[in-house]
Amino acid sequence: MGVKGLFRRKQVDSNRVRAEGHHQLAKALSIPQLIAIGVGSTIGAGVYVLVGTVAKEHAGPALTISFLIAGIAAALSAFCYAELASRCPSAGSAYHYSYICVGEGVAWLIGWALILEYTIGGSAVARGISPNVALFFGGQDSLPSFLARHTLDLFGSEVVVDPCAAVLVFVVTGLLCFGIKESTTVQGIVTALNVCVMLFVIIAGSYIGFQTGWTGYSVSTGYFPFGVNGMLAGSATVFFAYIGFDSVASTAEEVKNPQRDLPWGIGLALSTCCTLYMLVSVVIVGLVPYFALDPDTPISSAFARHGVHWAMYLVTSGAVLALCSTLMGSLLPQPRILMAMARDGLLPPFFSDINRKTQVPVKSTILTGICAATLAFFMDVSQLAGMVSVGTLLAFTIVAVSILILRYVPPNEVPLPSSLRESIDSVSLRFSFQEDAEKAEDIKQLSLGGTSDEKDPLLVKEIYKNKIDEEKRRKLAALSIALVVVGVLILTASASATFFPSFPRYSACTVGGLMLLGGLGVLSYIDQDDGRHSFGHTGGFICPFIPLLPILCILINTYLLINLGGATWGRVSVWLLIGVFVYIFYGRTHSSLRDVVYVPVAHADEIYKSSQYVA
Repeated sequence: MGVKGLFRRKQVDSNRVRAEGHHQLAKALSIPQLIAIGVGSTIGAGVYVLVGTVAKEHAGPALTISFLIAGIAAALSAFCYAELASRCPSAGSAYHYSYICVGEGVAWLIGWALILEYTIGGSAVARGISPNVALFFGGQDSLPSFLARHTLDLFGSEVVVDPCAAVLVFVVTGLLCFGIKESTTVQGIVTALNVCVMLFVIIAGSYIGFQTGWTGYSVSTGYFPFGVNGMLAGSATVFFAYIGFDSVASTAEEVKNPQRDLPWGIGLALSTCCTLYMLVSVVIVGLVPYFALDPDTPISSAFARHGVHWAMYLVTSGAVLALCSTLMGSLLPQPRILMAMARDGLLPPFFSDINRKTQVPVKSTILTGICAATLAFFMDVSQLAGMVSVGTLLAFTIVAVSILILRYVPPNEVPLPSSLRESIDSVSLRFSFQEDAEKAEDIKQLSLGGTSDEKDPLLVKEIYKNKIDEEKRRKLAALSIALVVVGVLILTASASATFFPSFPRYSACTVGGLMLLGGLGVLSYIDQDDGRHSFGHTGGFICPFIPLLPILCILINTYLLINLGGATWGRVSVWLLIGVFVYIFYGRTHSSLRDVVYVPVAHADEIYKSSQYVA
């Protein structure tokens, strides 16, 4: 129950086992619905603004390359998610994966951070819808009074309340309670309409560009006016436009064929977003010189410069549709994460209840909606938007670490309930006697010069040598993974600490870089664990370029995490500290793994058979 409790790891199918006898989530999703969830959750209204800001301040005409690099960086995380989602297809996403591969302590922090991410993310999106809706009524003052923003004097300070945002959150919450199939159908329609608006921007903008000779490119001072560094800075900024595809993984338990559909859903959703982003940026930067772009309304103002003023209403419609789809994508995963944590005993069982009729966690969904609506109504959460990125980037980082653990040091023990203690002792004793007898026989044969027809003395030596070598390999692999993680932390922290003197900063960068390269070199040299072939559900997607790909993913996400700013980390630290106390006083003592017995994987099936025979 002490520090060891932080490293307790659960089985791949533990959620399914614990849910037996209870109502299940509906198996209703296939590839088209997963693409709708991924694209709808990813493409928010930010792209309608981000194009102008990044092009004008960082990348210039090279904005397309910035989107491409950011898309490749996001794809690194997508590859990791795709393998884990197909191997461990249960609700909970990164929380579930880290609980299986890393341990309970890290899993709790990831789950707690994701709760914050989705709550604030949903509130921020809802708060951004009303100004766009107001444009259709002629301005904020023209909205109906029951939807318009009002300033109230609460506790001696002025608070701007947003009824429209709260109403939208409640509408989406109600839709999610109807069922996963119904809500994804609506999200698919809204996403399709948003994509149509973006296709209009691409096609109509290309036509205007060919008619006018692409003036934006002809008057620009080169393709890289801010240099390669500016383009890379633009990539770091637009990377956050790709956050959202991980929502697909949270619905893993509701997918009909997770081994096939989840990797395709994640990959196609991310590819679609990257393609649309790049095509829109090519067109807009070509219509208007990058230095003349309006940072607030780059797309509609670009069309207005060429006399297409009515396009403003279409682009605004696209922004509203994008925000509505993103709101659905923000509120969809959180009830499933709460449900997964409650199944594991880390939260009260209230959150794990699944409605018999709709087959969704209705109670968790309603509570999520109430919290998000309250925040959206009372608070201007724009200043807290950076906290959303912390949860996502932490999840991306831990998922990449989980891939390394799965490949090199997968769990070789499984937790079994203490009620099976009699069967566990019986089977363990039998295996122990069997191993001792085999060892004694092998030693006897070796001493007699190997006259046995059954075992060659050289083969016996090789078997024991392989066992020892495998133990050494696992220890070396675990040490190398730890070396990589520490090296990345030192390297990224020192590279970002520009306020430090040059010598200690460069020295720390060198040390961190050497640790990172050393760990990468060892992991590239040693073999991966044979247990990876049978870990979880086999036959799904396999992440390529191990160990390079997940290590690059860890490096990129850690660098972005460290550069989110002290104010953001200060706010997140308060939330994480609250989570630590919740875990200490509730989760730790109610965990479903508090009374389990860990046994070797090879013994588990025999123990279950023995317990059934006894019963």
